[in-house]
Amino acid sequence: RKDVTFKVKGTSISAWLYLPEDLSAPVPCIIMGHGFGGTKDMIMETYALRYQEAGFAVLAFDYRHFGESEGEPRQLILIPYQLEDFTAAIEYARSLKEINPARIALWGTSASGGYGMVIAAKDKNIACVCAQCPGLDPHASGEMFLKKLGIGYILRLFVHGQRDMMRFRLGLSPHKIPIVGKPGSMAFFPISDAYDGYSKLASENFINEVCARVILRSHGFKPVKHLRNVQCPILIQICDNDSLAPISNKIAKELEKYAE
Repeated sequence: RKDVTFKVKGTSISAWLYLPEDLSAPVPCIIMGHGFGGTKDMIMETYALRYQEAGFAVLAFDYRHFGESEGEPRQLILIPYQLEDFTAAIEYARSLKEINPARIALWGTSASGGYGMVIAAKDKNIACVCAQCPGLDPHASGEMFLKKLGIGYILRLFVHGQRDMMRFRLGLSPHKIPIVGKPGSMAFFPISDAYDGYSKLASENFINEVCARVILRSHGFKPVKHLRNVQCPILIQICDNDSLAPISNKIAKELEKYAE
């Protein structure tokens, strides 16, 4: 494993590059991005090492504002920025002599599973996409939160988002809330299985907080609408009874159109 960096609009992105032993010819490369608030040292190496053993190169990176990457304020999620970071990781991998630029695969979990679809819809040279429990249906997620946590929680979450946005506009430090918390607490995901799951994966660089404005800017992100423009194979792994990234019957039927 090598520590590498690349730039996005002058900001350094921290990444880990894994190369297989056999480099007699340029090898395919899997670009790995984590989910909501995740960092590259949260379980991704487990996958990366297996891919490396199978003869693939792997580039796992931290998004701007997270982990070992630069970017202020810390813990800021902006979907357009993260899409730029993922795209920059692809461009960096293609620039390496060890990598076959025509054999780039995208691997994403949770939010970044959807990112892979969006990027592949534009970049026709992507070889394939693996979307693990991807965040595809913000409407279903909203309905689930409303049912489990109630309208009061939803309203409080939006108040926190507005507070953070107001502080941003006034040039003040961000207002952050925990990503996960125990039931009854104020967190983005105050759900027991989310809290337990993140706690098990927590790493040295994981910080359990996020700038609250993300609630105001993420609900319109719908990767499924880009599927019609994707030409490469996609493996979409939907988890039964997913408490963070559920899908509605409508979205499930939409996905069936593209199934083989």
